[in-house]
Amino acid sequence: MNLSLTNKFAVVCGSSQGLGLAAAVELASLGANCILLARNKDSLEKALSSLPDNGSQQHSYAIADFSDTAAVQTAIQKIVAEQNVEILVNNTGGPKAGLIMDAGSEDFLNAFQQHLINNRNLVEAVLPGMKSTGYGRIINIISTSVKTPLPNLGVSNTIRAAVAAWAKSLSNEVGQYNITVNNVLPGLTATARLSSLISGTAEKSNQRIEDVEQGMIGSIPMKRFGEAAEIANVIAFLASPAASYITGVSIPVDGGRTPTLS
Repeated sequence: MNLSLTNKFAVVCGSSQGLGLAAAVELASLGANCILLARNKDSLEKALSSLPDNGSQQHSYAIADFSDTAAVQTAIQKIVAEQNVEILVNNTGGPKAGLIMDAGSEDFLNAFQQHLINNRNLVEAVLPGMKSTGYGRIINIISTSVKTPLPNLGVSNTIRAAVAAWAKSLSNEVGQYNITVNNVLPGLTATARLSSLISGTAEKSNQRIEDVEQGMIGSIPMKRFGEAAEIANVIAFLASPAASYITGVSIPVDGGRTPTLS
């Protein structure tokens, strides 16, 4: 099985921590040159130093706040002006939790810009390079809410589904160029985002954090939270030559929690 990403350049969004950083580490371990993209310089420099390096890899970072679509577009244009990008991992922090009827129009518009519009702009920038090299992997880290809406995540459920539909449409258009587009759907994974959701749920429901946590774990057939590295393994496989005939799919990585067949 060919998993080598040697000489490939990968842009990994939201990669100063959490799932994004885990994905970058795994891609780098397979030989990719990783370009980290996030908003905090200090965190990016720390993340960069943690990437595997065989001595010939060219890891770097770029700074952009994903709440500023113009800044993201400027950053990716500078990147592609310097080298072709064969792998793009789209990853952005989720919208704040809450009931869908409590969300205002601006909440939906901001989330749409931050997720779908940024993804679209990033793809537009990297597509020419992918076409010219005959190799492209676009991987979107979304959520299992694509399969079934999750409680108290009204805006996120809405926007994540839009991103999944966009990705499926895109996969149909770019497959002829040997470019694949797939979605990875993390379930309850041990990250700062999950800790925040647990704390918020505990506060609103007047429960202990430990009780909320155990309730969530009880909903998972494997009876534990996922690890960021377990999500990253799937991302790295989809980025590799071994996944050359997989496109247009949304893959839950959730310990079996999603209660649907497709």
